[in-house]
Parts: sequence; C-alpha cells; structure tokens
Amino acid sequence: MNERLNSLLKRYKEISVLIQDPELVKNQNKYRDLMKEYSHLDEIAAAQEEIDGFSGQIEDAKSLIAGEKDPDMRELAREELKELETRVKDAQDRLKFLLIPRDPLDEKNIIMEIRAGTGGDEAALFAADLFRMYSRFAETRGWKFEIMNSNETELGGIKEIVFSISGGNVYENLRYESGVHRVQRVPATEASGRIHTSAVTVAVLPEADETEVNIRPEDLRIDVMRAGGPGGQCVNTTDSAVRITHLPSGIVVHCQDEKSQIKNKAKAMRILRARVYELEEAKAASERAEARKNQVGSGDRSERIRTYNFPQNRLTDHRINLTLYKLDLIMQGDVAELFDALKLSAREELLRATAS
Repeated sequence: MNERLNSLLKRYKEISVLIQDPELVKNQNKYRDLMKEYSHLDEIAAAQEEIDGFSGQIEDAKSLIAGEKDPDMRELAREELKELETRVKDAQDRLKFLLIPRDPLDEKNIIMEIRAGTGGDEAALFAADLFRMYSRFAETRGWKFEIMNSNETELGGIKEIVFSISGGNVYENLRYESGVHRVQRVPATEASGRIHTSAVTVAVLPEADETEVNIRPEDLRIDVMRAGGPGGQCVNTTDSAVRITHLPSGIVVHCQDEKSQIKNKAKAMRILRARVYELEEAKAASERAEARKNQVGSGDRSERIRTYNFPQNRLTDHRINLTLYKLDLIMQGDVAELFDALKLSAREELLRATAS
C-alpha cells in the first residue's frame, strides 16, 4: 500500500507541473484526461497531508503529557490525543479507499433497461415506478437521460423501457442496480386488498464508444417495419421501426420511438454497442471471478437484489442486508443513501480482497 501511495504522490507532482504548461490547453483531450487524473490524485495528496498534520499534533500531545506537571493540562492533552487519534484513523481509512484502483468503467455513461417480469399489469406499473425513481435521481444529479425505446401498457405501465443516462460517474452510482427488483403491494386493480408480489428486471450497461467495440457491417442484419403499440399519429403509418440483429452474438435490438428510421437506427446501434461491450466485459471479468464474487452482487440480472414492501414502507437490499423504512421517499428519487451504501460495501470488499 505504501509503495502504491508513493508512486501516486510522485505522479501527482509530475501532473502538477504538466498542467501549468500553456501549450497543454491546445490539446483538449489530453488536458481533460490529465485534469481528471489530477483531481483524483489531489484527493489522495490532501488526505496524506491531513494524516501528516494529525501525526505531528499527536506527537506534540504525547510530549505534553510526558513533560507537563499540571494534572489539568495533562488531562486536556489526553483528551486532545484521543480526538486526534480518532481523526487520524478516519483520515487513514479514507486514504485506503482512495488508494483502491478505480474501475475505468465508473466514469462511463450508461444504457439502462427495465423490463416487467412476473406479475402482469402490476409488474408493468412497478416498472414505470422504477423508471420515475431513476429519472428523478438523475435530475437531482444534473444528469441527462434520453428514452431510446419503450413499450407501454394501456394502464400506464411499462412492459419494457430502454434509456440512456449521461453525466459524471453515472455507472459508478448505478452499476449495482442490475438484477431482479421484487415488489410487494396491493395493486390498484385489486378490489379485495390482497398483497401481490411482482418482479421487474433491470440491466445497467456501460455505454461504449464506437472505437471500443468493433461491430462489422457484415455481422448485422437490419430489418425495418412499422411501429406498433400505443402511440401518436405516426404509429403504424411509416416503416420507421428498426430491428438490428448482431449475427455473431445473436443479440437483437428493436427501436421504434422516433418517427425517423435514421434516428431509430442510430439509437439501436448505441444499445447494440452497449450490449456487445457488456458481453465482452463479462468474458474478461470471468478471469477474475473469484476476486469479484464477494463484491456487491454479480451484476447478474437474474439475481434477486431488492424487495420493495409498500405496506411497511420498507426497502431491503438483500446483498448488503440493508433495510430502510422510507420507501415513499426512495420512490421519489431519494436513493443517494442506498447507492452510497452499495458503493461503500463494494469498496470495503475490494479493499479486503486487495489486502489478502
């Protein structure tokens, strides 16, 4: 750990000099990458500086306790020493987290897919509720989101919706949402007041650039058709819907939300790139499966990760055994506490794996 710290602090000094070069600004991509790296290393340097400061104060307090004859002053010094030792431990813990190698995917934008599972109309209604929860959280973070494809029900539910979210560290915050979300509540359509259990599946895909995924035109089959389902005036009147099949993987993507066939094709290609990228990442991750197995969930969308119990206003995340009794607020987008707990648990597991 000390070796990594020294290496990063050395790199911090190098970048501190590099970013002062006025010529660097002419290369915006390099400048942006260096500033991003500098920002992270600056946190590490600040944490180490804080630790050094506390350590010096601890030595001063120990010297005062050893040499002071006034019992009241010694007692004050002891109290100060306890406080300093607590603060330096907190700073050291924070530094340990900062030294964990960052996942390069964390800064990526995402494509999120929500699909109604078991439960019929109630599952579709809950899928719509989850979409609102994520979109409201995105709004609080200043992130942008764009619906890429959707299939709504007549009751206002969603059978399936695919949308993108872009902004700062989107994947880092939402990567643990992949899996099965179970809901327990009395459906609006239930006259007898019985509690039903339904399920919705969520998939979170890091969005890939064209340079990151090699998709050859000859590997694609592209079909166009008329859009179907509930919609506006253009539905079923033009061949605007697009279906793209990636022959090597068998992945099929369908987009029909836009009136333009060109726009639907562009959106479908973004989704396809993300799914192919996820497939390639999954293969790479299998090589380090043991190291990741103990982390917060596997990202497997078949894994039941969470239960939303509306009668008890309770949310339980089964991976980290966290229960929150504020489901009403969570469904309005107040999910920062939940997401922070998931990130913290994942980092703690990774820290233990790194130390072992």
